[in-house]
Amino acid sequence: MLVIRPVHPADLPALERLAGSATPRLTNLPAHRDRLEERIARSRQAFATEVEAPGDEHYTFVLEDLECGEIVGTATIRAQVGAREAYYTYRQETLIHASQQLDVRREVPILSLSHEVSEATLLCALSLDARYKGTSAESLLRRARLMFIAQYPERFAGILAMAFPGYLDEQGESPFWNSVGRHFFVRDYQEINYLAGVRSKSFIAEVMPQFPLYLALLTPQARAAIGREHPDHEAALAEMLAEGFLRSRHVDIFDAGPVIKGERERLASFQRAAWHPVRIRPAHALPDAEPAMVANQRLGDFRCVVARYALSPTGQLMLSPSHAERLGVEEGRAVLAAPLALPGMGDGSVDEHDPGYDEGEL
Repeated sequence: MLVIRPVHPADLPALERLAGSATPRLTNLPAHRDRLEERIARSRQAFATEVEAPGDEHYTFVLEDLECGEIVGTATIRAQVGAREAYYTYRQETLIHASQQLDVRREVPILSLSHEVSEATLLCALSLDARYKGTSAESLLRRARLMFIAQYPERFAGILAMAFPGYLDEQGESPFWNSVGRHFFVRDYQEINYLAGVRSKSFIAEVMPQFPLYLALLTPQARAAIGREHPDHEAALAEMLAEGFLRSRHVDIFDAGPVIKGERERLASFQRAAWHPVRIRPAHALPDAEPAMVANQRLGDFRCVVARYALSPTGQLMLSPSHAERLGVEEGRAVLAAPLALPGMGDGSVDEHDPGYDEGEL
């Protein structure tokens, strides 16, 4: 009895709870009531506005368990992450240091401050109740956003990006922050992470060094953390790599967590999604079929659920009355469906440790 829908003002207490329980705490989902109220208002405005091109719209969704009447998850889409201010990352690059006189040639890895990701659409601010982790609810919350983007492509960029939380040590400290950012801000990682969520990350980029960072000058622990995701997000990263995202050369400026990017039309959910008219049948009469994400085609009343991908011989999607009710669709109405399972997931064909840089970044 789970459904994805746009956030409502009444969901504020649930958002506060989800923000406070996120592991690790998320910069883009601060446990700050005023900021969360602002997030809800901005989302409602985005859903209600006619949009011809991506801008500073934020679309926030919640995952509701209708059986217990609880909001158990939330996730957001930022239509153009750098629409209001540049979205800063560090880009991994290589410099050549050479001297003919000394017969020396060294390739030196560096990090350069960048705002190249600013034009992308960002999938962010995902938090799920611990009781639902490891279930289909997690995939639904993460990927229902793609079902929304597929229906309203004019609202989003052709490149989608996700920034994953970086590695933290057993004390909850970021080795990368301690080796870089802490020299410019006399604050620990958790404090600066919260401040950036309440304000923005732009003030970090304004104070951080504008010159390249030579990796050889960082601590071994900091170097090892570059592009490494938080352990609690390994499965999420693997799923999105199976979706068709690729590791980019960009990492977060706080904790050096990985930033992945994908061309919208090359993602599995976009390529495998199809429209089907609805045929309503009793639940006990539905044939066995693989689970699928099924979404209605209402902008402000968007709904997405997991249901059987049971097709009639004429291509109709057979839904139970309860699923049709959750989606708010009648018989004959078209819905968008895409398989919940992803190619390569669970069979070892997706290597989450393979850098897999997209061609445009080589």
